[in-house]
Amino acid sequence: MSELTPELLLQGYGHGIFPMAEHRDDPEIFWVDPERRGILPLDGFHISRSLAKAMRRTTCEIRVDTNFDAVVAACADRADTWINDEIFSLYSALHLRGHAHSCELWENETLVGGVYGVTLGAAFFGESMFSRRTNGSKMALAALVDRLNRAGYRLFDTQFITAHLASLGAVEIDRSLYHAQLQDAISRQAHFNSVETLQPYDVVQRMIQTS
Repeated sequence: MSELTPELLLQGYGHGIFPMAEHRDDPEIFWVDPERRGILPLDGFHISRSLAKAMRRTTCEIRVDTNFDAVVAACADRADTWINDEIFSLYSALHLRGHAHSCELWENETLVGGVYGVTLGAAFFGESMFSRRTNGSKMALAALVDRLNRAGYRLFDTQFITAHLASLGAVEIDRSLYHAQLQDAISRQAHFNSVETLQPYDVVQRMIQTS
């Protein structure tokens, strides 16, 4: 791969590919273009009774873009990660350019959950999430889905499917269908920070009312 820049990274997302490293200590980065793509339909997020109950009762707070780098670092803080130093720097640069965002869950001043990704047009490309409290990543993801809906996004790309994502409503689609949805989404405009940040109780109430 030629030298990767934030601009080249965005071009890759616009063509349906994304970068990864084999592990954090591997300096090599490669492009990935799965035959089957994971997406989370923005009208199909599944909120279980237990998650809804937890979101109504939690004292944690949702914040957006208050510590993007800390969210990426927390996502990389695991035994097996594809986030090497170069990838970390590239996404930090995209954040400074307004093309990468984090949705964070805070317990007082402690970051306990979060998710981050890249935006292009009306597409959001989810990169990774983490949790340091029960349901931490699920609450952050629910808040993110609600924000994307309110801000006019059309596509939430999860890249791959895990059992965790599938339980929340994510599905796999063929590459050709993904590319069609991608081209439609990036031809439109949406603005991540154009809506207010809602708290867990309000997020779950909105989701239940609109489901």
